[in-house]
Amino acid sequence: MEENKKRQFLGIWFECCHTYGRLYKNKEGTAYVGRCPNCLRPVHVRIGKDGEGTNRRFFKGS
Repeated sequence: MEENKKRQFLGIWFECCHTYGRLYKNKEGTAYVGRCPNCLRPVHVRIGKDGEGTNRRFFKGS
């Protein structure tokens, strides 16, 4: 990976364990995926097509 190329991520507040974490874009570029850093609950956020979705980078998850 190039030094100046950073991985795209979403910041998320995991309400289940009251902690912050990140979801990283999958290899296919179709979703952001990850797990709660404490309880390991899986999270999957689909990436919209053709301009659908939001420009927000931080979210609250339950």
